[in-house]
Amino acid sequence: MSTPLKPLKTWGHLAARRRKPSEYEIVSTNLLWHTRDPEQPWDVGHTGFMADFYRRYRNQSPITHPDWNAFRDPDELVYRTYNILQDGQESYVDGLLDQHDAEGHDRGLSPEWVAVLAQLYTPSRYLLHTVQMASAYLVHMAPASTIANCAAFQAADSLRWLSNVAYRTAQLRQAHPAAGFGERERELWEELPAWQGFRELMERQLTTFDWAEAFVALNVVAKPALDEIVLRQLGVSARRHGDVLHALLAESALRDSERSRRWTEALVKQMSEVDSNVPQLREWVAKWQPLAVAAIEAYGAEVAENAEAGQNAIGALRAFQRQLGIGG
Repeated sequence: MSTPLKPLKTWGHLAARRRKPSEYEIVSTNLLWHTRDPEQPWDVGHTGFMADFYRRYRNQSPITHPDWNAFRDPDELVYRTYNILQDGQESYVDGLLDQHDAEGHDRGLSPEWVAVLAQLYTPSRYLLHTVQMASAYLVHMAPASTIANCAAFQAADSLRWLSNVAYRTAQLRQAHPAAGFGERERELWEELPAWQGFRELMERQLTTFDWAEAFVALNVVAKPALDEIVLRQLGVSARRHGDVLHALLAESALRDSERSRRWTEALVKQMSEVDSNVPQLREWVAKWQPLAVAAIEAYGAEVAENAEAGQNAIGALRAFQRQLGIGG
């Protein structure tokens, strides 16, 4: 007579820890059904386009690891806690907007600074949308659900700030109807020299299909470059022009960026556990770095009252990459 099976107290992949799993572990780990068989990522259409795409650009990536599902988000965010966190952040931002609107903040901005905002700030919603799309690609291509979740929250962060830029565009247009807010952003994004470095960087990144290279190009190079020059250094310039609201909004956005860098560092650390991955990671950073530096320099040259903007942003970008152990 067969011995009765003893029921597990939790999911099999969490049982080895011999403790009650956390909410994060229960709802975030080992969720991707299309990683069960590396040769047949899709249960239907094993020889179709999507199956071939995942085999080539995820399963056959030069970056390998024996257990991608071992990755953990350092912040252990789940959908519930992410919404709680960002609800608090949005309440803070809403308070800033309401307070400064009631004080007539935008009407007090100098014409020179208004022109800078029209050229270097309100068109940034196009740049933020590219980060959102690139993050969403990682959601689909990541080899573990815990990685995909981090990318999903990053995409949501980008949408949040994209929406904030759109809201500020409408506010600035009300205060300065002749400045062109809400009218020329696409034209400036496509034609203004200050934006062309970022356009090239992100258009190339969006056509990079290997999931690991797409991650490096976005999270190790492009997004930190954006964070340092478009958020941090333009925020410094805003303070020097008396635009405290813009500076505070930029600082709030950088809190999301810090969280992005934490999971980026954790994933690069996991990738680096396989010695053969490190040279490839460094090669990709070296490949994408010139585009990021050119983007920062083109944008930084136009940041008013902040001659050191480009140099400071490039220095911060390289320092982050050295912290990861894959920078030059």
